[in-house]
Amino acid sequence: MVNATMTLGFVALPITSSHFLIPTLSSSYSPTSHSIKAFAVPRRKAISLILSSYLLPEVGLALAQQSPVFREYVDTFDGYSFNYPGNWIQVRGSGADIFFRDPYVLDENLSVEVSSPSSSQYKSVEDLGPPQAAGKKVLKQYLTEFMSTRLGVRRKSNILSTSSRVADDGKLYYQVEVNIKSYANNNELAVMPEDRVVRLEWDRRYLSVLGVENNQLYELRLQVPENVFSQEENDIRKVMDSFRVNKIVA
Repeated sequence: MVNATMTLGFVALPITSSHFLIPTLSSSYSPTSHSIKAFAVPRRKAISLILSSYLLPEVGLALAQQSPVFREYVDTFDGYSFNYPGNWIQVRGSGADIFFRDPYVLDENLSVEVSSPSSSQYKSVEDLGPPQAAGKKVLKQYLTEFMSTRLGVRRKSNILSTSSRVADDGKLYYQVEVNIKSYANNNELAVMPEDRVVRLEWDRRYLSVLGVENNQLYELRLQVPENVFSQEENDIRKVMDSFRVNKIVA
């Protein structure tokens, strides 16, 4: 449990300032396993968000297209960190180590998976093989998780890209991008084939960043609907590039 005493104040800015009046958080606390840092919200961007909610019929899509303020999430207990859009909300009970989602585009989210320390002894992400081999393993895992017992459901998948990079922490990371489409019959119990019309249920981009530290495999996962990916891509890339695995200090 985190023992913290926090004081909430406000930064007073002139009316001509380019930023809204925003809360600041100061705290004195004992070491904790998680921390989140916030950044300033530009006034013009905040105004555009407010106007969008009143003037645009597609509120969710309009808000999703705004370049977000980013926050930093640091997990010192499990040993990783990343930046995420500041308006995303944390969802508990998802089964992942951490899970955030967009409050407007509900199919857009991120999570982190960490292998069990007792059953894994990874020395490097290269233990997965080259990026192409890792990509096949990532796709297979996704398809396993999305297996359905419903009649008439089928999934079409494709590996879009695999790559590797050395980040500023000197560690090697793999990046994998896949597309998965889900199709289903609109009337799976119909006797006649012509009554079973196949329709597209969803079309999503899945992006993974893989890294190894503490003899464990870490995977940052992002899910984005393909119909908003082009608008979200720059921000999604920032999240991916920010992912770091860190040495756990006992």
